[in-house]
Amino acid sequence: MTKQQDWWRSGVIYQIYPRSFFDSNGDGIGDLPGITQRLDYVAELGVDAIWLSPFFTSPMKDFGYDVSDYRGIDPMFGTLADFDQLITKAHALGLKVLIDQVISHSSDQHPWFQQSRQQRDGNYADWYVWADAKADGSPPNNWLSLFGGSAWQWDSGRQQYYLHNFLASQPDLNLHNPSVRAALLEDMRFWLDRGVDGFRLDTVNFYFHDAELRDNPPWTTRGELAEGVPASNPYALQHHLYDKTRPENLGFLRELRTLLDQYGAVTVGEIGADDSIGVMADYTSGHDKLHMAYSFHLLTERFSAMLVRDSVSEMWQRLGSGWVSWSFNNHDNIRVVTRWRHEGDDQAFAKLCMALLLSLKGTPCLYQGEELGLPEAHVPFEQRKDPYGLAFGPSFITRDGCRTGMPWQAKQPHAGFSTAEPWLPIPTSHLPLAVDQQLDNPDSVLSAYRRFLAWRKRQPALLQGELRFIDCDEPLLMFERQHADQHLLCVFNLGHQPRHLTLPALTQALPDHGLPFQQQDLLLTLPGYGVYMGAFTD
Repeated sequence: MTKQQDWWRSGVIYQIYPRSFFDSNGDGIGDLPGITQRLDYVAELGVDAIWLSPFFTSPMKDFGYDVSDYRGIDPMFGTLADFDQLITKAHALGLKVLIDQVISHSSDQHPWFQQSRQQRDGNYADWYVWADAKADGSPPNNWLSLFGGSAWQWDSGRQQYYLHNFLASQPDLNLHNPSVRAALLEDMRFWLDRGVDGFRLDTVNFYFHDAELRDNPPWTTRGELAEGVPASNPYALQHHLYDKTRPENLGFLRELRTLLDQYGAVTVGEIGADDSIGVMADYTSGHDKLHMAYSFHLLTERFSAMLVRDSVSEMWQRLGSGWVSWSFNNHDNIRVVTRWRHEGDDQAFAKLCMALLLSLKGTPCLYQGEELGLPEAHVPFEQRKDPYGLAFGPSFITRDGCRTGMPWQAKQPHAGFSTAEPWLPIPTSHLPLAVDQQLDNPDSVLSAYRRFLAWRKRQPALLQGELRFIDCDEPLLMFERQHADQHLLCVFNLGHQPRHLTLPALTQALPDHGLPFQQQDLLLTLPGYGVYMGAFTD
C-alpha cells in the first residue's frame, strides 16, 4: 500500500481500546474480529487512522500494557490471521493502522525476564535493570513507582532488586544494552512487515534510566508537583531527573526513526515529564526522531479559554519544528463531558469540544465513544479492575469509567457490545447515546462529528494552517487559522449562556459545519457552547 507522505499532519486518529470496542465471540471482552466488523462505522465517521491499544500476549495485570510476547496476539483478542484481516480491511477502507508499542518494560512473564532473573551472568542477565541492595538491605535509591511505593522489587532468587516504574509485574528493560535495543527494533519490524502504518509509543521517555542510579531530588516546594500526576500520588513529590527522560534516549529514537523511514511509518510518543513540552520539542524536532508527541495538556480537570490559549500558545512557541497530537479523551482519563464540569446541555458541550479539538493546529486524536458524547461511567468499587486506581483505595477515581464497552444498540443486551456479561458494566446512562440511537438523528453528537469531520477535510486552513489567538474575554476563545488563500476566524463560546461580540473584521460565515450562531455584519451572537467559523473577506 502506498503511504501518503505526512498524512498525519492533517489527519485525525481514532483510538480503539480493543477490550471494550465490540465482542464478536460472546465472552464479554472485545476482540480483533469485533474491531474488523465495526471498521465501516469508523471509516464513515471520517477519520484517517486508528490507534489500537495493546492486544499482545499478556497476563493482563495491566490490561495488555504488560507484554509477554511482542509478536503474539493474546488469545482473548484473536489470532495473527485475525490481525491480518483487520489490516486488510482497514487499508481497503482508507484507514491507516497504528498499534501501541510498550517497550520501556515488559511483563515479568516474558521469557527474557524469566531467563534474566535466573542468574547474574547468563545471556539475558542485563536485559533488565538489576541492582544490589544497600548495606542495610534497602532499595538502591529513592525512585518511586508511578503506581505507588518504591520502584524497586526484591527478587529472592537473584538476590537483587529490579526496577519497575509501574507495577512490580512490569520490570523495566535495560535499553543501555544494545542487544535489547536490537531485539525491540526487530519486534517492531515484525509488525511493519505485516502492514502497520506506525506506532503509538507508550511512555516513550521512560526508555533509559541513569546508569549511576542517582537519587531523584524533591521538588523545591510542596506546591510544585510533577506534571500530570495527582497530588495524592507521592510520585508527584519528586523531580524526576534520573529515573526517566535521559539524554541517551535521543540516540535510540534516531535508530527507531531510521527503521520507520524504511517503511514510511509514523510514530506518536506518549510523554509524561516534569517539563513535557521541552521533552516533546527535543523528541520531535529535526525530523529525525518521533513524528509527533501526544500531549496531556488538554486532558486537565480545569477548563477555560485561558487554559486552552495558554497551553496551545506555549506548545507552539516551544516546539520549533516539532509536532503535537491533541486529545480531550483517552483510556486513562475521565471522559471530557464529565471531567470539564459544565452547566447546561451535555450534547451541545460535546459538540463544542469536538469543534475546538478539530480546529487546533496539530493532529487530533479521538477516543472511542467520544463521538457519542459519552459521560464517564460509574463503576461500583467491587466491579473495578484498574490496578492503578485500586492501588490508591476506594476514594481514588480509577480508569475503569472511561473503559466500559461501546454502546452500539440501546435495546440489545449489554447495549449490543456483547451477548455475555461485559468485563466492565455498561451504565444505563449510555443507552440513549448508543450508536443506533444517533445515526439517523441529524441533531445528535454522532451526526455532528460526521458532518464536521467531512467539512474539515475541505478547509485547507484547518488542515495545514498556522494559528494565531485573538484577544477576547472569558468564556470566549478566538483564533485565526491561515493557509495559502484561506484565512479563517474560529470563535468558541465555552460558557452555557449566549454571548454577543463584535468581530475583529468582516467575515463570511462558512456553511455546512452545522453548528449554531447568528451574524449581522460585525455583530456575532453565539448560543451557549456555540461555534462560529468564518472566512475573512477582502
